[in-house]
Amino acid sequence: MAAKILLQRREDYNQKDIDSAVDAVFEHFGGVGRFIKRGASVLLKVNLVSGHASDRRVTTDPAVVRAVARVALKAGGRPVIADSPGIDSFSRAIRVSGIAAVAQELGVPCEELTDPVRVSPRLELSRRVVESDVIINLPKMKTHAQMLLTMGVKNMFGCVVGRKKAEWHYNIGLRRDLFAELLIEIWLAARPALTIMDGVWGMDGRGPTHGQPFPYGVLAGAEDALTMDLHLCKMVGARLDDYPLWRAAYAKNLPQTNLSDDDIAGDFSPSHIWNAAIPKLDNLSLVPFSNGGYLARAMTSRPVHVSARCLGADKCGSCVALCAAHAISFWQNHERDKKLRFDYDKCIRCYCCHEMCPADAIDFKEGLIMKLGKVISRIRNL
Repeated sequence: MAAKILLQRREDYNQKDIDSAVDAVFEHFGGVGRFIKRGASVLLKVNLVSGHASDRRVTTDPAVVRAVARVALKAGGRPVIADSPGIDSFSRAIRVSGIAAVAQELGVPCEELTDPVRVSPRLELSRRVVESDVIINLPKMKTHAQMLLTMGVKNMFGCVVGRKKAEWHYNIGLRRDLFAELLIEIWLAARPALTIMDGVWGMDGRGPTHGQPFPYGVLAGAEDALTMDLHLCKMVGARLDDYPLWRAAYAKNLPQTNLSDDDIAGDFSPSHIWNAAIPKLDNLSLVPFSNGGYLARAMTSRPVHVSARCLGADKCGSCVALCAAHAISFWQNHERDKKLRFDYDKCIRCYCCHEMCPADAIDFKEGLIMKLGKVISRIRNL
């Protein structure tokens, strides 16, 4: 029986080396024909959160997309490269990332995920996702300021159409474990046949858009993205207990939480640690009022404006436009002075403003809970 996860060492995006790694993933899990039949519609779900050049390591690298698209075409499939960016227009995001050039080279269409259809009593996904014969999930390996990490399961959140994502953030608010439960529900509903993750160069620190490029040096493959994500959580140097996805999976008693070293094959052992810079999350479980109420919001880290980096309302205003809680505005008559106002009573601490700001002009101010947690940690270590 093949190991559940294949980890291959790749130090750069040399196309020949990426092609061989992608071929090896398909072979490890039974061959291309097991996944892609002639004439099948194949959705290549990339990570295209917003428009960033590939060297920023925010989006799936074009070399990985090219390699997988070539495999799909050779197998007689009909691949489509798709995602639903959070704030940027799809056309700009796919052009700036370099993926549009790959699509044009190969004659593969690019498509924004639109037209939501209901797949469960509370969940809507893009019709293209629901009607595709097979989905190949192509995430980027990154840290995440809200959810600790964003890898295979989190990448499927892009199957939710457009601003519906912001609505989910608003509805769930501070409750990270509930949001992680939603991510698992989306992943199970979309059920990608295979996940091939670009971790050759990823991101650590304040990901998913404003961290630092980090050389994980790995291209990962798995049929079960949740198992892959939980193993890699440990391998990047994070604690499973700190990972909302792990906690949600454990609470649901999912079998993927029963991790084994035998799950992993390839060039990295399960004991390998990258020691990436992992973001520190507010731990609302420390307090009894962790349901996202006023007191919890007042005590957690809050977004703050860095006016020196802000592009202003006349050039951007993306934070105001995307805030589902309507908690951000420009001070009257100060659009060009770049002065933002946060209504912290309305703010749900989803940090989407930080994630989507193209100028990294939204920072965090630590709340009392996080400061208290650091004190408790120091005391325990005495």
